[in-house]
Amino acid sequence: MVDLKKLQKEVMRNKLEKGFNTTDVALEFCRAHEELSEAFSKHNKNQLGVAEEFADVAIFLLGISEILGYDLEEELVRKIDINKNRKYKKEKSPEGKDVFIRVRTPEDP
Repeated sequence: MVDLKKLQKEVMRNKLEKGFNTTDVALEFCRAHEELSEAFSKHNKNQLGVAEEFADVAIFLLGISEILGYDLEEELVRKIDINKNRKYKKEKSPEGKDVFIRVRTPEDP
């Protein structure tokens, strides 16, 4: 299994070594969004390279997490556990598509 903590450090090492941004967090959010948009565009056009764009998004998320001092691996594990226990109801959108609505409970407000 991949150690995301090590990857966070590796992403930051590369950023520092190459002189990439490590201080402007807003810019990093914008760049992550840009990479996700590129993935969507390639997917939408049935082009190759979607997974590579996903990797770019992950690299930006790892970098932002390191800059802000978050342990992304810990947060992912915690959030996956929360999502496993969440309740949802399925409804239809006006276009007839399935939409999942989270049911708020006392345990998960």
